[in-house]
Amino acid sequence: MLRRIRSNRDPRDTLYSELRREFGTYFLAGEEAVKRLSIAYPKFLFSCMAVLIILSFLLSFTLFRHPSEKKVHQPVTRGVQEGFDQITSIATSIRQSLELRRMVDSLSAKKQLTPTDSVLLDSTLDRLSRLKQSLK
Repeated sequence: MLRRIRSNRDPRDTLYSELRREFGTYFLAGEEAVKRLSIAYPKFLFSCMAVLIILSFLLSFTLFRHPSEKKVHQPVTRGVQEGFDQITSIATSIRQSLELRRMVDSLSAKKQLTPTDSVLLDSTLDRLSRLKQSLK
């Protein structure tokens, strides 16, 4: 299925050397034309180069500017802040539920409850059930 391709090409021949061999006369003629042009009109070429650099500078700060990059950073920090707020509220709820469970355990450990203990146990259990609902 896969066969090795055998080539009689000289390994020293590269793409550059082959292009140079084929189009070398054109490259040399172009090189000579550019040299003659740069010698004949150096101020014109320098001014063209300076104008192109200034044009590139102006375009990079006006036309090709992306102002939407600043807007991307604001929602990220707002989302992080909301996440931290949510974490702290959950931690507070868990801490309250642990305190309420300790109170329920201490009240249920008594052999006999007074009427105030009964009311306190009932309100504590209600608050504990509301906290569980808010955590879900």
